[in-house]
Amino acid sequence: MDIYEIAALGAALCWAVTGVITAGPAQHLGALAFTRIRMSMVFVMLLLFVGISGGWRSIGAGSIGPLVASGIIGIFIGDSLLFASMNRLGPRRTSILFSMNAPLAVILGWLVLGEKLDALELVGIALAFAGVTLAIVFGKRKSQLHQWESVKGPLLVGVALGLGAAVAQAVGSLIVRPVMESGIDPAAGSLVRVGTSVGCFYAAMMLPGGYLKVQKPITLQIAGVTAFSGFLAMGVGMTLVLFGLRGGEVGIVSTLSATTPALILPLLWLKTGEAPATFAWVGAALVVVGSALIFAG
Repeated sequence: MDIYEIAALGAALCWAVTGVITAGPAQHLGALAFTRIRMSMVFVMLLLFVGISGGWRSIGAGSIGPLVASGIIGIFIGDSLLFASMNRLGPRRTSILFSMNAPLAVILGWLVLGEKLDALELVGIALAFAGVTLAIVFGKRKSQLHQWESVKGPLLVGVALGLGAAVAQAVGSLIVRPVMESGIDPAAGSLVRVGTSVGCFYAAMMLPGGYLKVQKPITLQIAGVTAFSGFLAMGVGMTLVLFGLRGGEVGIVSTLSATTPALILPLLWLKTGEAPATFAWVGAALVVVGSALIFAG
């Protein structure tokens, strides 16, 4: 395994750690408030970095529209649905649902862009869906009592939120792909996307209902974990995967960075003291294998 493949695996590990450490703050603050605060912190980090690096100079007028649209769909809508799902289903189920963004991106590319699906991709999509089904329906033993393994509210609502997050991520990626391929600075592109989502969150705060307000007062510890999770996921994780794609084979790097559903299981085991059920492992493995076939197709 070379340094680029290690970087891709490191990105998956960053996202797995983020999935574990954000569960508590997301439940404490509420999904929408947590996402708003986290993205605001990430925006400040990116603003400082891009301002110092000068990456903002790479953004042309023609790039703004796709970046803004991707920020609204992929981050504002996608992350809101993601953490709403996590609050209902816990990090394990949400992680494996969100991993469906790769198969869904392939399906959307076929439906919207007319891209062809080969046999390997079809098998990969089928395996990924089978893995998700196993992990969601049979991935918990009766002896597992930790709150992250309990389902709050109807299961189908939580699943719909998780799949909605995956769809939003896939659509956001499809929109922004041509822009990123044109050679703009990745951090600058992320700054526009994240800044757009932050603007949407604060605009939405003016709507009646108070859905974006914090459920419980934010503490110093909650603020610290929220900031660290944003830095780990958006800063370290995305940097590692971009470094991996710079010198590694796209299929291998993409597959390794998609191993988050499998990597999160031992982390949850350490955190909760409860070993994941057999079908949780099997489901995660099928999702990873399915992703590998999709990227190999």
